[in-house]
Order: sequence, then C-alpha cells, then structure tokens
Amino acid sequence: MNIQSTAPATADLAAIKNRQQVAWGSGDYALIGTTLQIVGESLCEAVDLRSNQRVLDVAAGNGNVTLAAARRFADVVSTDYVGTLLDRAKERAMAERLAVRFQQADAEALPFKDASFDVVLSTFGVMFTPNHQQAASELARVCRPGGKIGLANWTPEGFIGQLFKTIGKYVPAAPGMKSPAMWGSREHLDALFGAKGTVAIETKAFVFRYRSPQHWLDTFRTYYGPVLKTFEAIDPAARDALAADIQALLAKFNIAKDGTLVIPSGYLEVVFTRWS
Repeated sequence: MNIQSTAPATADLAAIKNRQQVAWGSGDYALIGTTLQIVGESLCEAVDLRSNQRVLDVAAGNGNVTLAAARRFADVVSTDYVGTLLDRAKERAMAERLAVRFQQADAEALPFKDASFDVVLSTFGVMFTPNHQQAASELARVCRPGGKIGLANWTPEGFIGQLFKTIGKYVPAAPGMKSPAMWGSREHLDALFGAKGTVAIETKAFVFRYRSPQHWLDTFRTYYGPVLKTFEAIDPAARDALAADIQALLAKFNIAKDGTLVIPSGYLEVVFTRWS
C-alpha cells in the first residue's frame, strides 16, 4: 500500500514511494486491516467470483480480499510492495489452511504477463499508489479481455476521505500529488478505466466499531502507518491540534449515543469489466 496519488512529471515518484513504504511498514496495519474483512467478502460477491478463476490481489495489505477469494477456492496470487504486510497475510492464510501464492510486487509495475488473470482485486490498496494512471493501466494490462477488476475505494466526502483531508492540513502532500480519495470519485474512475471497458459502481459504507472515539484515535495513532507518521512528523503543539481536529471529526461522524464509536465510512465498490 501507499499514501498519495496521481503525479505529473515534476513529482519525485521514487522518493514518494520510498516514504510510503516506510509509512505502511510502520505500526501494525494488520491489527486495523482485519476489521475490514467484510469489504473483501462483499467485493468477491460483486465480481461474481468463481472457483476456476485466476485471481490477483494488488496492494493486498494483510490479505482481506486475498482470503475471501481463497475461501471461494479460486487460484489466488497476493501482492504488496510492503513485505511485512504480506507476512501477516501469510499467517492468516496458514491459519485457515488456504492455498495462496504471495509475492512482493509494486502495483505500478506488476511482474506478470499481459492477460494473466481472470479477476484483479484491490481493497483500499491500489488507491494509494503515487501514479494513478500507471497503476490503473497495470491492473487492466494483467486482466484478460472479458475479465473483471474489482476495487473498494474510500470516497472523498466520507469519513476516511475527510481524515486524509485533515492530515493534509498538517503534513501537506508533495508538490504535484493528489489525494488517494480521488479513486472514490466516479469521474476519476471513468477517466482511468472508461476507455477500456465498462465501469459499474455501487456506493457502500464500512462501519468502524470501536470502544470509544479515544480508542479509535489511540489505535490508529499507534498502528495505522499514515496517521502514526503524521504525528511523528510534527511538533508537540501541532500534535495536540491534530488530535483535537481528529476528535472533532470523530464526533461529527459518530452515530453512537452510548459512548462507543460507530462510524459509517463511505466507499465505492467498483466492478470494471474489460472489453474483449
């Protein structure tokens, strides 16, 4: 996984990608990622996954959609450019005795031949690549004609999209970079994929459920690399201000009235069918 997006020639993509790898390798994303498992299950149903299909999970993280596809007896290859994340996915697959091939790989330069897979999937993963168009082209390249690409992408206006915006006030994106939440926009997806097939989109919500708003903040500040690294990068006074801004965001989106945290966060469930 990674943390900002589409880049013009003036952006130093290599440097940005290196910083992203450090961010996603910090903390322990798997402790948060496992709570998102239901999204992977839903995406496999959305693409109507079959047991005889070759499946690639791109920017797999700790393997939510990888496991969902393997549970449906597909032939699954799981990739991420952060090896420690794949290690956690391997642990989960071994615990369930699921047959999965894991391979460290960059979403912008996938090490597979053209048309190698029937289905290409990514849940809250490929949207964080520095170069959106390059990543989208790679997804389409390795998907066979008539195959499907299934994505789950946070929306700009949803809770996580607004979290990105809040973080950006304290650690601005590198020059030339744009938000990963653009992948949660129909217009952007049509621009990335529309010329190569049919894009079907459904707006959905994943519900974060934590003991309290403070529990959510403590968890993300400790284990979610982008939030952890943001707090590390700013001075103590700014950290207090960022924590207060995030608490205000949590209060805005929290629908629980019993002291716990229940926040529906909007995302797009995308199914792109590549033309023959």
